[in-house]
Amino acid sequence: MTKVAAKKTGKTKTSSYDVAEHLRTPEEMAAYLDAWLDEAPDDAAGIARALGHIARAKGMSQVAKDAGLSRESLYRALSAEGNPSFATILKVAKALGVRLHAQAAPGGA
Repeated sequence: MTKVAAKKTGKTKTSSYDVAEHLRTPEEMAAYLDAWLDEAPDDAAGIARALGHIARAKGMSQVAKDAGLSRESLYRALSAEGNPSFATILKVAKALGVRLHAQAAPGGA
């Protein structure tokens, strides 16, 4: 009978990826939000999370203050379970220094 040697597997170390750590300039922040609006225009929760990533990159406390919201309500509104009002989205976008743009959809509808 032959013994089969156990194959040693090395454990791969991973670290969690935080997009907020990579959003350093206003241009990067705007491009990130624009990509969400372009690639997933119907994903309201994803777009809100993208705003949350940008807010964390800028500093959640300062963004909350500039938007006239409490820090806790901002975290809640921009979380995966959040459902912010459009007014909140507009306040946060203004506080972040980004603008939402509209353009005609391909095909006109």
